[in-house]
Amino acid sequence: MVAKKILQEVLKDKEKMISDRRFLHTHPETGFDLSETKAYVRQQLEAMGYTPISCGKAGVIAIAGGKKPGKVFLIRGDMDALPIQEEAEIDYPSKNGNMHACGHDMHTTMLLEAARILKKHEEELEGTVKLMFQPAEEIFEGSKDMIDAGLLKNPDVNAGMMIHVVSGMSFPNGTVIVCDGGVSAPAADYFTIKIQGKGCHGSMPNNGVDPINVAAHVVIALQEIHARELSLMDEAVLTIGTIHAGKAGNAIPDIAELSGTIRTYDEEVRNQIKTRITEIVSHIAKAFRAQAVVEFGSGCPTLVNDAELSTCTLKYIQELNDSKMVFSAGQLAKMSKGKDSKSSGSEDFAYVSHEIPTIMLTMAAGNPKDGYSYPQHHPKVKFDEEVLPLGASIYAYVAMRWLQEHK
Repeated sequence: MVAKKILQEVLKDKEKMISDRRFLHTHPETGFDLSETKAYVRQQLEAMGYTPISCGKAGVIAIAGGKKPGKVFLIRGDMDALPIQEEAEIDYPSKNGNMHACGHDMHTTMLLEAARILKKHEEELEGTVKLMFQPAEEIFEGSKDMIDAGLLKNPDVNAGMMIHVVSGMSFPNGTVIVCDGGVSAPAADYFTIKIQGKGCHGSMPNNGVDPINVAAHVVIALQEIHARELSLMDEAVLTIGTIHAGKAGNAIPDIAELSGTIRTYDEEVRNQIKTRITEIVSHIAKAFRAQAVVEFGSGCPTLVNDAELSTCTLKYIQELNDSKMVFSAGQLAKMSKGKDSKSSGSEDFAYVSHEIPTIMLTMAAGNPKDGYSYPQHHPKVKFDEEVLPLGASIYAYVAMRWLQEHK
């Protein structure tokens, strides 16, 4: 009865949720530069009766409950967007050069509604719920920044959960996938390569050192790490995402710059790839009379799910929603003929998962048959707002039930 009551209460707020989401969608901000987003979140929380707490460079915390003794459960919603010019065919596109192309506006909206519900039921909470509004997930820095600023302290957090919406999944809207215990998302590392050549006129390449030529050889050679140096069992992806060099077609530039990412599930493989990138780049540059520097920037570890929390969460969501719309990752793997259900996308909630028991949920938010055919991070991706009430209900109800069963 409580589960259905929560869902009914959230459904009454559906129009408010759509309003919140569309404000956030039309005002996307990136990294830690979330002045409008953070102000909006704080304003909404204060209107509910919370006293928002700043955490780190741009994070916000709200505390629900604490009226009764008990444990502390964390629920996370990330707030940052991507530096992508939106091309989605919707009535409320972003126009500032940034875009919520990963659905973080959906996450923030669902967490705000969960905050409303938890405030209404605050006297019933058998413990405390800590709401985490996180910046800079896309650059893998926000979660760690909030942890370093005391996120998991005062009061100490015992367990946590996150939801990620996904568009383009071939499941009915609102289908929820609960990760099994163990690693579900890979570690990620950003890297940049700066190749120093010697500029000259394009008609006289013999007078210079062409960094674009070096960059071309580097891009091809780096793919050999996966093809020829890793075992079939060593899951890894190395991607070059940007190459920048020169401004004129008849001139060889001084410098070429590349950037990319590494995704791995094993720490030994992760270190091996980083070592080999440095070695390969250095030797290729030397072979062509250039110089090169490799720098590794922000990253995150693997995301680890707690087995007991996975089992509990699956049960709670089945109480709340149609059990035919909720699957464990293991069940999904069987349905897909044994294909691995781990995500290839990284998630910086991983830092939290290495501190406390956590669980990651994935929610289908747009079926290709209904026109949601583009994937995350695409300038034309769209997310179906119909799933907002369910996501908010899951945040609130799972937190309430976990506290109830873990006194």
